[in-house]
Amino acid sequence: MTTISQDGAAPPCELYPWLALRVRSNHERVASAHLRDRGYEEFSPSYKTERQWSDRKKTIERSLFPGYVFCRLDPCNRLPVLTIPGVVGLVGFGSWPTPIPDHEIEYVRTMVQSGLLITPWPFLDPGETVLIERGPLTGVEGVLQAIKGHLRLVVSINLLQRSVSTEVDRSWVRPVKKSQSNVRVTRGDEPIPRRM
Repeated sequence: MTTISQDGAAPPCELYPWLALRVRSNHERVASAHLRDRGYEEFSPSYKTERQWSDRKKTIERSLFPGYVFCRLDPCNRLPVLTIPGVVGLVGFGSWPTPIPDHEIEYVRTMVQSGLLITPWPFLDPGETVLIERGPLTGVEGVLQAIKGHLRLVVSINLLQRSVSTEVDRSWVRPVKKSQSNVRVTRGDEPIPRRM
């Protein structure tokens, strides 16, 4: 239930976590439009790709995370979101949705807004992380990969085990040393995230 302050206003949506909504195939735009209309902060990033038809090539826009839309919402007040056309459920452990760290959403948003060519990428297990110090991706952390002589920065949404990548210049990159306190120790019997 949404908590109302003494002055009668609902708390700002920035106080709520980002959650991943599972949506029906090709319903990302519909769900996003309904979320915006209902006053929710949503994020449904896309990328452009060329499609070859029999007589021509056409540039189309596709979802970076097919089947998912991100939304800030109160996890205790999910029903209004679950009734949106195309929404199947929330992603999480057991019966409770799992929040996505703000920085993961912001890194993807920065990549989308950078004007660089971005594409979906196979999910990578955490490895050596780099920080982009210059260029349109300044401040973004991700995993650096060398593909066919080019460097690509890979940023992940860990909960969904999905990643996106873009080409970066070698001079933009600095390795990041992770402190021992940032390392998450997991037990072998922890549940695997499932879609709700």
